[in-house]
Amino acid sequence: MIFQTLAYYTTVLYRGFSAYTTSRLQALGLNFGSLFLVVYVGKHPNCTQAQLTAALGLDWGYSQRSVTKLVQEGFLIRQKQGRAYHLVLSEKGQQAFDISHQVFFDWDEQAFSALSNGEREQLLVLLAKVAQKEGKHICVKP
Repeated sequence: MIFQTLAYYTTVLYRGFSAYTTSRLQALGLNFGSLFLVVYVGKHPNCTQAQLTAALGLDWGYSQRSVTKLVQEGFLIRQKQGRAYHLVLSEKGQQAFDISHQVFFDWDEQAFSALSNGEREQLLVLLAKVAQKEGKHICVKP
């Protein structure tokens, strides 16, 4: 039965997280697709675009367009250091990072409301095992 697959539940949860995040970030002028880029740069200030692209498993063209847009909209600053450009958050980007980072925890509280603390911990441990195999993810810790 399709309703008993990880793929089904992942899709349901992704849709819920995407909608929740979009509603929270809209006021900043940030979209769901930019969320992980802002969080990564916030967690890794002075990273290069190549590092960001590799860490998030992005296509180079998508990464280039996204970073250019975030620079134009005032979320990121590109700083030339030697032969490479390094990325840092602007003041507006720092505000977006703070909200974007918090969205993960706020959504978890909402999504896990039906679980006990023990069930929540057990679920996260099991999901971490599954995600570890995928390899490409960013760490979002408080």
